[in-house]
Amino acid sequence: MGARLICYVALCLLGAGSFDAAVTQKPRYLIKMKGQEAEMKCIPEKGHTAVFWYQQKQSKELKFLIYFQNQQPLDQIDMVKERFSAVCPSSSLCSLGIRTCEAEDSALYLCSSSQ
Repeated sequence: MGARLICYVALCLLGAGSFDAAVTQKPRYLIKMKGQEAEMKCIPEKGHTAVFWYQQKQSKELKFLIYFQNQQPLDQIDMVKERFSAVCPSSSLCSLGIRTCEAEDSALYLCSSSQ
């Protein structure tokens, strides 16, 4: 692969076991080159007003990024605001974006929702 760095951003669909209701994330997998933009979408479970985004790097623990309640960001302690952005304009679609991918962004990104 030479000197090219690849920013690998993977998404996982969060299932609720045998239940029908679940959070939906799109796309399921996302591969970006260093310097490219990335956008991940989350459709919360119907009726849920809280949305959470997390990041998990390989062999590391889950890291909280941001929390929305009724479309308003309430807590974004660990989100790198210079490069990351998150919006939740409606209760049916939220997104997490990376303006410029870096190698250290390679991770599993998860969203969850709650009432």
